[in-house]
Amino acid sequence: MSGLAAFNSSPGLSVGVELELQILGAHDFNLARDAADLIALADRLGHPGAIKPEITESMIEFNSSVHTSAEMLLAELRAMRDVAVRAAEQLNVRVSGGGSHPFHEWSARRIYPTERFVHLLELYGYLAKQFTVFGQHVHLGVPDGDAAVRLTHALARYVPHFIALSASSPFQQGADTGYQSSRLNTVSAFPLSGHMPPVRDWAEFAAYFDRMESCGIVESMKDFYWDIRPKPEYGTVEIRVFDTPLTVERAAALGAFAQALAAHLIETGLGGSGDDAYLAYAYNRFHACRFGPGAVIVDAVAGKRVPLREHLLATFDAIAVQSARLGSAELIAGLRRDFEAGRTDSARLREVMQSQGNLCDVARFQADVWSGARPLPE
Repeated sequence: MSGLAAFNSSPGLSVGVELELQILGAHDFNLARDAADLIALADRLGHPGAIKPEITESMIEFNSSVHTSAEMLLAELRAMRDVAVRAAEQLNVRVSGGGSHPFHEWSARRIYPTERFVHLLELYGYLAKQFTVFGQHVHLGVPDGDAAVRLTHALARYVPHFIALSASSPFQQGADTGYQSSRLNTVSAFPLSGHMPPVRDWAEFAAYFDRMESCGIVESMKDFYWDIRPKPEYGTVEIRVFDTPLTVERAAALGAFAQALAAHLIETGLGGSGDDAYLAYAYNRFHACRFGPGAVIVDAVAGKRVPLREHLLATFDAIAVQSARLGSAELIAGLRRDFEAGRTDSARLREVMQSQGNLCDVARFQADVWSGARPLPE
């Protein structure tokens, strides 16, 4: 019997997110091992959505509900944030966004004791602890598996755009990496990372999955660490390349951008087998991680190199009709203003480091802006 779940239909272009968050000590701002206590207390206080453990004891994950609008998503994320911050205060810890912790040491991490996470430690060894990085996953509802395959391929061309808009992991292990998003280098170390093969429809994908399963390579879709993957049990396409942003407002804006882009792609009939999307995929992904908005990517369809900034601004223009119809024009306009002004989360974190000269202050800044106690600088 195949381990591939049946594809469940979802409301067209509904949106939901998962947010991986950091738990910090209130005094040293290093990662703290308080996930279990924080989740239990937050559940007692009551909140929408779900707050769950992640692979190490220094992480939690927000799972939103399914929404038709990004504004509704934002309202829920704010409510979840407020409860998590309140619980953290009672436990004398802090919660923060950001795609990486600035100075923690991976060897000090402890795996959260669930059966799956312990299995991942046994399988991947030290990579499991190095996976203490923090991402935002955006789920987009689709009606069936064929639609999921087409949308996955169409969105693959925009992986550099997603990376540039969300990059928030310039520091790792106490050093400036020189990257805008260093987090994705950790993900790339896993053998089943990368992208979905250029299958044409769900039947072809199911045959591919069955072959991988028969070889003992995978047991379920969870075993694929692809940047974008179908999630048949949810009836969604899941985009996984976003760093966790510094605020819930930006998280909702990123979800709105992905939702409007998907609507635009569906309405203009883009898709195909994915061959063109993957020709320069690794090249474009690397350059976006390294240089963010300053990257130059390859447009494989047009057969030319183009500045990512130029292509992203054209994309904002292209989705204007869809964002207005979906009620997310204001959220996306704010995302665009920040992008045009160079106010990326990675740039903000580097500015804090330059002005304060201390990575502890960078972590403190991340916690302050996540809680809403400190506004993001303009």
